[in-house]
Amino acid sequence: MTTGEHLEVLRKMLFRIILVILILTIIIFCFKKETFTLLLAPRNSDFATFTFIESLLAKLNIQSHFADIDVSLISTELSSQFMTHIYVSCLLAILFVSPYILFELFKFISPALYENEKRYSVAVACIIYALFLLGVLISYFILFPISFRFLATYQVNECVINTITLDSYISSFSTLVFLTGILFQLPIIIYILGKMGWVDAPLLKKIRPYALIVIMIVAAIITPPDIFTLFLVTFPIYGLYELSILVLKKSDKKDAAE
Repeated sequence: MTTGEHLEVLRKMLFRIILVILILTIIIFCFKKETFTLLLAPRNSDFATFTFIESLLAKLNIQSHFADIDVSLISTELSSQFMTHIYVSCLLAILFVSPYILFELFKFISPALYENEKRYSVAVACIIYALFLLGVLISYFILFPISFRFLATYQVNECVINTITLDSYISSFSTLVFLTGILFQLPIIIYILGKMGWVDAPLLKKIRPYALIVIMIVAAIITPPDIFTLFLVTFPIYGLYELSILVLKKSDKKDAAE
């Protein structure tokens, strides 16, 4: 095809993606109660993570009041709740439509790929989405609830009462959840760099200390400003770095055998 024909195909693809996102955004917007029950669940003392921690500590005969308090949220602007509703609906729509977006992108580039490259691309796309979902779930059930509970209940003095705004909650939630999902793409990025010959397992082992520092810096950027959350995010990301080394090592052995 000519350049103009390629651009026309791209235009139609983008139109389909935007249309699907718009339709799903409207659907999610109509299910306000269910949507915000799910999103605001980590503020409740009976959230699954807190209940599990309490039961685990009870079995160890450790007294804890980790989940005694429901954190209340406030709205300080007239249009805040309505605009937050629209914002959340769009974000969730993009999250749910992402497999379709990957499918459309694959359809767009597939004519330029060989058959073995097509199979390879499908596998990579599936792994990318699976890792992203894993990052989202870990952030939703572990990273954000514990971080939010710690910061929302921390007081320098009893006379200072925390009042958390809805905007602050949703902003912290969406930032941490989505960026954690993106950071969980680390094994895929390293694997691709390895296939390009830019990195290998021995090099990754050698630069481990520097990689840990970089991971901590990135974690500090995407997390709330506290050391507790920083380390909470750093550990799983560094675990993925170590997993990437094992994947590259296995890939190198497979290539050597072939």
